[in-house]
Amino acid sequence: MANLKRYNEKRNFNKTKEPIGKIETSPNKLRFCVQHHMARREHYDFRIEWKGTLKSWAVPKGPSYNTMDKRLAVEVEDHPLSYRNFEGTIPKGEYGGGIVMLWDEGFWEPLGNPTKDFQNGSIKFVLYGSRLRGRWTLVRYKEDNWLLIKEKDNVFLYNNIEEYTTSIKTGRTMEEITNGTKPIPKNSKKLGIVEGVKISSPDKVIFKNPKITKMDIVMYYKKVAKRMLFYTEKRIISTIRAPEGIKGEIFFKKHLDNKNNGVGSITIPSEKGKKEDYYFLKDISGIISEVQMNSFEFHIWGSRVPKVDEPDVFVFDLDPDEGMSLKKIREGVKDLKSILDEIGLVSFLKTSGGKGYHVVVPTHKLKTWENARDFSQNIAKLMEVKWPDKYTSNIRKEARKGKIFIDWIRNTKGATSVAPYSLRVREKPRISMPIKWSELDKVKPDGITMDMAIKRLKRKDPWEGFYDVN
Repeated sequence: MANLKRYNEKRNFNKTKEPIGKIETSPNKLRFCVQHHMARREHYDFRIEWKGTLKSWAVPKGPSYNTMDKRLAVEVEDHPLSYRNFEGTIPKGEYGGGIVMLWDEGFWEPLGNPTKDFQNGSIKFVLYGSRLRGRWTLVRYKEDNWLLIKEKDNVFLYNNIEEYTTSIKTGRTMEEITNGTKPIPKNSKKLGIVEGVKISSPDKVIFKNPKITKMDIVMYYKKVAKRMLFYTEKRIISTIRAPEGIKGEIFFKKHLDNKNNGVGSITIPSEKGKKEDYYFLKDISGIISEVQMNSFEFHIWGSRVPKVDEPDVFVFDLDPDEGMSLKKIREGVKDLKSILDEIGLVSFLKTSGGKGYHVVVPTHKLKTWENARDFSQNIAKLMEVKWPDKYTSNIRKEARKGKIFIDWIRNTKGATSVAPYSLRVREKPRISMPIKWSELDKVKPDGITMDMAIKRLKRKDPWEGFYDVN
């Protein structure tokens, strides 16, 4: 109890609902949390689990993703591990009196030896939260005064900490916590509500030409969700995030950090035996909540949960050399279809939203990822042999001079392809859109805008019968 003596001495548990301090441990991973604390002075409490307690720092300005910021973090008394679940009001006059809101939670991974690092005053670690992720450092510079600094990596989830004003646990604002009420929908510029999911910064401009806001993207996915989910539901996803829009930092995300009920999780061992958490979409709220977290482009596996080792869809991405004419690209699609037709496989066509097309084949005949890889590679090699001046199965850039690379590598375990109806996070905001085979010569690979995609929903699904063939 020695580590929590100061904590218990500072509190009257007959007046405050904070948990009584006792040493605890959590199984497996080390936990962390951040609590927004509106006390005498507003601050953020940053807490990481170590040896049965939460090591704690008060960060007046809160964590910053700007690697140039060195945020003051004042070390305070250790807190009990159960404190990570505390949210509510500490009575006025009591120690820390004010409102406490759970701002973020998750797991942390030390990079080094924490026991020595705490003593030496320099702790490097990785955070796996919903709002805080990536590599961080805590460094002591004077007695209890430390600095919390974001390390340089590809993770950037917000520009201003004030973008997040609600509890990660209950969805309540500070005011709602004070009043003991449930979240109240607000029609304001700072917050939008779609399908029960709160959208922060709805007016943030993601694409400038044409101007497309975060809410525009939310409304697009809301309209296409029914069609999109038919092809993406229960498939492990990865997303491309652009927190500051197309001109800002963009990164690829494939691990779970979304607490929404519309998103499910699954743990899969890697080739090295390490267990990794992946996630998948359950319903429309899963899509919208991902967009809320600035994930605008969706990629999917070729298998479904829980049978992740049994692929039922494989994809050929026709990736042309730079400057290749659209006529030759379309010839490549037709040649590929002719081979698939010859072996009795029904295939479907979609635009990539980029410079090529995707040919998609649903089938339950392959059974394993090894079979899917070998089969699709053999198709690519067959095209390479049949038309050596037109196609290559070799991924190397120098091998595709004047040719189309028939990308078969997407048909391996863990590989992904852009989902049908997904927006592409590129200079031009375009959609990877299912189209009819008869439209191949009419629709360009980057020819479908968000507005066009929505209008096309009135038409018959061009992929009707998708799961009933092959």
